Amino acid sequence: MFDFNHKKAVQALNYFAYNEGGIINKMKAIKLIWLSDRAHLRRYGRPIIMDQYFALPFGPVPSNTKDLAEVNLFSSEDEVIYRNLFLNVIDKYKYQSIKDVDSRVFSETDLTILETVYSEFGGYSEFQLSELSHAFPEWKKHEAGLTNRMASRYQMNYLDFFEDPEVKDCSIFNESDELKELARDIYTENVALTYGNY
Repeated sequence: MFDFNHKKAVQALNYFAYNEGGIINKMKAIKLIWLSDRAHLRRYGRPIIMDQYFALPFGPVPSNTKDLAEVNLFSSEDEVIYRNLFLNVIDKYKYQSIKDVDSRVFSETDLTILETVYSEFGGYSEFQLSELSHAFPEWKKHEAGLTNRMASRYQMNYLDFFEDPEVKDCSIFNESDELKELARDIYTENVALTYGNY
C-alpha cells in the first residue's frame, strides 16, 4: 500500500503545471503536492503519492517526486521514461507540462483534493508556500536541527501530518477531530498490515 507511486507523482506534477499555464516552479509544485498528501491523509487515511518526506530548510519535500521534477540519476529508468512522456524539465527551477494530465491514475478523492489544494493555494508563490510550511508541526519539530545545521534534512513521519498547524487561515485543514481520528486509525492499521508493528 505504501510503495511510491511514480505515475501519480508525475501526474500530480503535471496537474499543477497544467493549471499554471504549462510551466511551474518546481518548489511550488512540490509544496502543493505536500499539501495535497497532507489533506488526503487527514481525510482518507492515506497520502496520494505514497512518497517519503524529508524536512529541508525550505520545508517538506517528497523525495522521489522531487527527483522526477528535475534531471538527476536517482529515478529509475521506467520512472524517467514515464516522466518524459508528460513533463519537460526546463532547468533546476522550472518544468513544463507537455501532455494532458492522465487523471485515470487518480481516485476520485485524489482529484478532489488536488483541485481543492490548487484552489486554496495556487495563488501562492513558492516562497510563500515555503514560509507557510514552516508553521506546520511535521516541519517545526525539525526546525532547530535545520537552523543549527545539525543535519541537512530529516525524515518526516506521516503521523505528524495529523497534528494541526499553527496557522488558522488554511480552511482545508479544519477537519473534525472525529474525522482525523478515523483517518489516523485507517492509516496506522494499513501500516501495520503492510509492515507489521512499528
